[in-house]
Amino acid sequence: MKEATGELNMTVITIVAIAVIGGILALMWGPITNWISGSFGTGAATTCPDGQRWVEGQGCVKG
Repeated sequence: MKEATGELNMTVITIVAIAVIGGILALMWGPITNWISGSFGTGAATTCPDGQRWVEGQGCVKG
């Protein structure tokens, strides 16, 4: 009986830990997606060569 109680405790701890991690991820989802799109979306404008500019959906274009 002792062993079954220990396994139940570990199961409860695991479920609680997963719920806490999921809650933190849910709260941070907006800032995470904003950071990703800032890093790889419009942030790419800074990597265009001289004489070119970033156009959304087209990439670097002359002009």
